[in-house]
Amino acid sequence: MVAMTRQQFIAALAPAVIQVRREGSPMLPSVRLAQYILETGGVIHSWYNLGGIKVLGASPNAYWQGQAVVKGTWEHVDGRNINTSAAFRAYSSVYHFMKDQDLLFMKARYDRVRLAKTPEEQAQMLLACGYATDPAYAAKLIAIINSNGLRQYDDEAAAAVKTTVFQGAKTVPILQGGMVEVIGYERAGTVWVPARALGSRLGGTIGWTGSKVTVNGQVLESLLDGGTGYVTMRALAASLNKKIEWEPSTRTVTII
Repeated sequence: MVAMTRQQFIAALAPAVIQVRREGSPMLPSVRLAQYILETGGVIHSWYNLGGIKVLGASPNAYWQGQAVVKGTWEHVDGRNINTSAAFRAYSSVYHFMKDQDLLFMKARYDRVRLAKTPEEQAQMLLACGYATDPAYAAKLIAIINSNGLRQYDDEAAAAVKTTVFQGAKTVPILQGGMVEVIGYERAGTVWVPARALGSRLGGTIGWTGSKVTVNGQVLESLLDGGTGYVTMRALAASLNKKIEWEPSTRTVTII
């Protein structure tokens, strides 16, 4: 369990929320962040289920491998709240959870959620389509969006990504400790990552010779894009004695 301030919680999840939106998620980032604040109380648990998705006899997929945790919850039934317990899906990262949640939202039941154009409408449709039983669910989401200025993340996700070197390249989420650290690019089968942003977080000393990135004094093959130096994920990991895993089914790299 990771306890955070409200702003720390939002900042920790924003990269993943923005990334999945750019990958085609129907969910507005503002609504998604508000939902996660409401569902978790601002705590990121080690099973990374931020939206209360239950097992309910579902079959595993690329993002959910069938793991589960049983915990207490409550449902609004016949006008009153009922305490109960349920089996909830468990994930290896917040990114895996969000992508699995998007698969859920592709069901016909959530057509109106996908078609919603504004945060207010999408919040209302989540309630109308039965995502939650709390009759105040939509109002709570909208209040959280407004009080935390979450619409800025809708704008950020909609803004064009500025790149020249990686134009047309596929993006690759780089994961560590269940969180999205940075977004890399795959080019010709090699994943490139922003050296300073990721290397510094991994404890490295990042430098620049004028044409190449250095990591702890070691010069690495580099690409410069928009003022940011990129290095290969494999070379960066090797320089910092980190192990990495490529998950082809989800196109993610996990730093171990």
